[in-house]
Formats: sequence, C-alpha cells, structure tokens
Amino acid sequence: MKIGFIGLGRMGLPMSYNLLKAGFNLTVHNRSQPKVLEIVAAGATAAASTAEITQQCDIILACLPDIATSEEIFLGPDGVIANAKSGQILVDHSTVGINTSKACAAAAEAKGALFLDAPISGGSERAENGSLVIMAGGPKEAYDASLPAFDAMGGTVRHTGPTGTGTTVKLVNQLLVGIHSLAAAEAMLMGAKSGADPALVYELVSSGWGQSFMLDRNAPVMLDQTYDDARAPLRTVLKDLGLIQELARSIDTPTPAGDLAYKVFTQAAEAGLGDFDASVVVRYLEKEAGVIVQRKPKS
Repeated sequence: MKIGFIGLGRMGLPMSYNLLKAGFNLTVHNRSQPKVLEIVAAGATAAASTAEITQQCDIILACLPDIATSEEIFLGPDGVIANAKSGQILVDHSTVGINTSKACAAAAEAKGALFLDAPISGGSERAENGSLVIMAGGPKEAYDASLPAFDAMGGTVRHTGPTGTGTTVKLVNQLLVGIHSLAAAEAMLMGAKSGADPALVYELVSSGWGQSFMLDRNAPVMLDQTYDDARAPLRTVLKDLGLIQELARSIDTPTPAGDLAYKVFTQAAEAGLGDFDASVVVRYLEKEAGVIVQRKPKS
C-alpha cells in the first residue's frame, strides 16, 4: 500500500515521520521544500505536485493550514479529486467546515473515489509521539482500509459515522477549546487582580474541580509569558470558532458561551494578537483589568 501525505506543517511533518516509522511506503508533497528534503532523507519519496502524488498513491492523506488551502488541494482544477482514481481513498485531516467536507465527499464519489473527513486533535506534542485523536467520518470501508495508517499516527482512533461527522466532532472539541481557553484566562486574571500568587492559583485550581486541559496547557504559558511559541495560534482558534458559529446557525442550536468566546477572540485578533499562542487572549483582558498575569519574582 502506497501512502501519500500532503502538507508537512507543524502537525503533518511528525505525522509523516510516524508513518515512516511504521514501515509505510510514503510519498510526500509540500510547498516548502526544506521539510520535503528533510523527510526524504529519512526514507520518504518526494512528489513534485498534487497531481503526481495522487496518481502514484493508493491512499492520500492531507493536513492543511486553512479552509482555502484544503479546498484548493482537494477541489482545485488540478487537485487531488481531479486526479483521483476509482477506489482510491482520500483523507482530509484538516479542520474545515461541514460544507467543505461534504463538497469533497460528493466530488470524490463522482470520480469513484472514497473520502474521509478525519480531523485530528492533540497538538504537535501528540503528533510527534503518535497519540493523536483521529475522528473519521465517511464510508466504513474507507475507514477500515485506512486504519493501519491512522493507528500509526493516533492513540484514539474512531469511525464517527457518515460524511461530515468527523468534522462535527472536531468542531465540538474546538468549541470547548475556545470556551475553556477564555475561562482559563478569566480565572488566572481574577486571581492576579485579587492579589493572589498566579502560580499558586494555578497549582491549587488544577487539583480541584476547576481543572481543565486548557488550563493546564495555557496557564504555564501565561505565567512564563511565552506567547511567541505559537503552538496553536490565536487566529487558528478564531477560525475554528467561526466554523462553529456557521454550524450552530445551520442546525439552529444555541452556543451562548461559544458566541462570547468568538467575540473576545475576534477582538484579540483585531488588537494584533492573532499570530501569538491562543493563551495570549489573556493579554487582551489584562488591558481592561490593569494587571498582568505572570510569575512573581522569587524573593
């Protein structure tokens, strides 16, 4: 089985390395060539174009940075689907909207190919150690055929149902990421404004009922002010919150906390914080509070 992987970014490159480690015959394609050369040196084969990698491989996986790129790669005039073969399996690991996933599935079906919307969660750390969460919607036979590759990259891998359900589960995940990130920022800011030691606030709350994964992820970044290390940029979380808005409106379901998170993240991005780590949303709130969340100097 020949696997093709398109998109060697912060997530895609370590995912590709794990496929190599698992012994797959891997071909890669990426706009930026240094990462291609790096993984080719480790045993992968390079493809010069989207058309070439699609024509050479049995299963095509892609992990792309935004909706426009995903639609270009899959639905473009010389993209994956335009070059797909009957029976070929096409997988999008990107976070996109339901409409994009359904459009890709319909176009693939017209070519006799099978499409899976299979977004991922876990960040670059879990991409590196092969423990990602992979949620795949689409034909069960395509999922079953892709499962060995998924297992090489993920620790929790599930078939979620028909086309679009993988994307839905990922957006549910991102709804909680956005809300919990804002809540963590509010909580740490309240502690600092009240005069408590923010590091101690985090230590105690993370052992109580207020604990959350996003608090554990974001509080150390706030305390150390390492926002430049944008493992998950604020603009990316904002993009996902926008997709959640679209989904919520399309199915007529209320998301009051999600709406507020979208508003605050939008304001933070407009204030110039979009390229920093998502935990930087606290910086936007700090201006109104008149206090900064940071570690207290050792006495």
